[in-house]
Amino acid sequence: MNAALVQSFDAPPTCTTFADPVPQDGEVLVTVTAAALHQIVRSIANGMHYMSKGELPFIPGVDGAGRLQAAVGQLPAGTRVYFGGARFPYGTLCEQTVINPAMIVPLPDAIGDTLAAGIANPAMSSWVALDRGRFTAGETVFILGATGTSGQLAVQIAKARGARHIIAAGRNPEALEKLKSLGADTVISLQQDRDALIAAFRNAFAEHGVDVVLDYLWGPPAESVLAAISQKGAVKSGARVRYVQIGNLAGPTIPLEAHTLRSTNLEILGSGFGSASVDAILKAIAEFFTLAATKPFTFSYKTVPLADVEKLWNEKEQATRIVFQP
Repeated sequence: MNAALVQSFDAPPTCTTFADPVPQDGEVLVTVTAAALHQIVRSIANGMHYMSKGELPFIPGVDGAGRLQAAVGQLPAGTRVYFGGARFPYGTLCEQTVINPAMIVPLPDAIGDTLAAGIANPAMSSWVALDRGRFTAGETVFILGATGTSGQLAVQIAKARGARHIIAAGRNPEALEKLKSLGADTVISLQQDRDALIAAFRNAFAEHGVDVVLDYLWGPPAESVLAAISQKGAVKSGARVRYVQIGNLAGPTIPLEAHTLRSTNLEILGSGFGSASVDAILKAIAEFFTLAATKPFTFSYKTVPLADVEKLWNEKEQATRIVFQP
């Protein structure tokens, strides 16, 4: 079959031929119709993600859309599904793959294969994070790194789930302006010096409160958020702030002063594969698809042939997700 193949952690995968997968006991064969290039896919392929096995070669891709080649429970062969968890060395950037049947979510008729492949992973990132942060309708949500694909969906999802006020921060001025039409009530530019940024965060938190933080960036922007939260008067005394760490596009580490934890009712937790269970992730995706089938979300993606994987692998995302079709 045709497949993208990672043969070096220092080079993009190439489109080549690879042995057809053969299902083992407890597996099902899926014909892949679409699979997206998410940040996690790149990170695993370059060996930097904690889910990387450190072994070569392998087919990249963590999820996709396709059709079952055999019946699974009440789902007949040919059913359109979203799926993940392909058995290594198989991934999803290929013509067919083998997966655990427990990793399947049937697709509503209103959601096409390419849309499902592109939107599920970024949507899941905020949906699961809100669950991890024990979000309830009527609370204020702050999204750090809101101008990318995942961040823009996070704004819409928080709004759809009943957030009282949404504060969004990012670098791209045009995208920040767009976020206002997607549900953001307050936007903050990250393109200012540290003291000014801390002051902007502090003022927003003091005026609107903050209950749940969704952080796609970490690094220096996260340091500024935590510095603002720890200052007296920024957060109502006794308020419980749940800080959910999702991604680290701005840096993998931060210095964390001890008084930040002692002086605030702050909880810091992560959301991702490992901290969230597979069942919780699949439940979140199913809930999102159910909502998206009746209430479409604004989401930009482009479909391209799998043969172009090497050429497009390092293309910088401008809030448009790349979806490969074998």
